[in-house]
Amino acid sequence: MPTTARNTPRRPLRTLLVALVSLLAAALLTAPAAAARTEATDVVPTATLTEVTDFGTNPSNLRMYLYVPDSVTANPAVVVAVHWCTGSGPDMYNGTEYDTLADQYGFVVVYPSVTRSSKCFDVASPQALKRDGGSDPVGIKSMVDWVTRTYDADTSRVFATGISSGAMMTNVLLGDYPDVFAAGAAFSGVPFGCFATTDGSEWNSACANGTVTRTPQEWGDLVRGAYPGYTGPRPRMQLWHGTEDDVLRYPNFGEMIKQWTNVQGVAQTPAATDSPQSGWTRTRYGGIGDRAPVEAISLQGVGHNLYSYGMAARALTFFGLDSGGPAPQPQPGACKVTATTNAWNTGLTASVTITNTGTTAINGWQLGFTLPAGQTITNGWGATYTPASGAVTATSASYNGTLAPGASVSVGYQANHTGNSAAPGAFTLNGTACTTG
Repeated sequence: MPTTARNTPRRPLRTLLVALVSLLAAALLTAPAAAARTEATDVVPTATLTEVTDFGTNPSNLRMYLYVPDSVTANPAVVVAVHWCTGSGPDMYNGTEYDTLADQYGFVVVYPSVTRSSKCFDVASPQALKRDGGSDPVGIKSMVDWVTRTYDADTSRVFATGISSGAMMTNVLLGDYPDVFAAGAAFSGVPFGCFATTDGSEWNSACANGTVTRTPQEWGDLVRGAYPGYTGPRPRMQLWHGTEDDVLRYPNFGEMIKQWTNVQGVAQTPAATDSPQSGWTRTRYGGIGDRAPVEAISLQGVGHNLYSYGMAARALTFFGLDSGGPAPQPQPGACKVTATTNAWNTGLTASVTITNTGTTAINGWQLGFTLPAGQTITNGWGATYTPASGAVTATSASYNGTLAPGASVSVGYQANHTGNSAAPGAFTLNGTACTTG
């Protein structure tokens, strides 16, 4: 099918409050036409918004729009940008700057688009809140799979971001597919599972009004329950919320922080707090850098329609995509780890000492290391170790998660081995590489 260059002017982001109220009135909008359309077997033109059809399993009849920059890199990253209620993929394209950032950094942008009358994503049904359960998350996963096959995309650099209903879907995608998404950025959302309903309704007033509260463990269990048995790494999460949000009220912000810090296994006490812009309070959990396990930005006096130009670039910084090419590897930072082993025939004990060599307290830590081949942890102390072999993450206990500057903590584990009883040779603390000695 012939294609044409994009010729529609970029429109300002519509008011999200009006959009969500329209949901309650069952307003019906049609998505504007994309600039080009292609079958899944066709070559997608670059530098224009293109609809891709027949992209894979799609139980809720989503539409897929794609932006591929002229400068697309080999093995590109993928950003899934999810629209708000009554919006569309083309609206998200026109109302945000992810395409121009893709021009700069060479990643591919996927814009899912709802076709049901509300134009809201399903974040409420039992099908949506379960891996491969059906509904919208399955269709979005198919879009990612199609891009991965077509462009040989880097499966370790797939990210989700969204606004309002799209922010809620970002939470759902990271819960359903922790093995697909490396990180997410949610602008004005609610926790995974908060909007759950069983009567077919898309709207949950208790959640929207901020009256649904749970313990961190309960929130975390909802996420873990979406993919039972999964023990791999969990996606990092960036959260944005306005204090005067009167559609998805501000208490949801705190509940999301509780949920994702628990999922990440880090303390709820911020490791760092700053104000990157007037009226903003940014807290980071489990780390102090741009790629902390959880980052939360509170906007004082701002309502539901908080997204503005420049925020997408901050999301890319959190993703690690603002330098082009693969995300940078951790560099030696403010930590030191000493590890020794004491071995016998087929077993060993390991003693690990972690020292905070920085000038800022660490509140909640995760120590990453890879066991030598043939070693399997049978038990441990001072931390929770998962999984038992290969790339292991040791998460601090409740009593030793805080490390003042210059302070140390000693932990350890017992393991079986098949001949190699050496200690791990490299460690990361909250994603930052440590010196060893």
